[in-house]
Amino acid sequence: MAFVVGENCIKCKYTDCVAVCPVDAFFEGPNFLAIDPLICIDCGLCEPECPATAIFQEDKLPPGQEGFVALNAELVKLWPNIREVKPAPADADAWNGVADKLQHLEY
Repeated sequence: MAFVVGENCIKCKYTDCVAVCPVDAFFEGPNFLAIDPLICIDCGLCEPECPATAIFQEDKLPPGQEGFVALNAELVKLWPNIREVKPAPADADAWNGVADKLQHLEY
């Protein structure tokens, strides 16, 4: 069972999680990260590294975020792999914890 990036990553896109991933399972979009479920080895190292608490084991997603399993799997096919930590967006802290951010997801 893979880990999944959930809604709170949108517009936060902290990349601390990328640094600890032993299999380079993260992919980067304009304002969101996604985990490739075929690459993820379910090690769990990324989950505690996320300042936005936006990474969950697939079967422990918060209610209403189940669609992020398929969304992560779809987006990794479109976006480049990310292997290094990058600075978070300047307004990331302001977006951290904001509800209903799916409408702000950029492809």
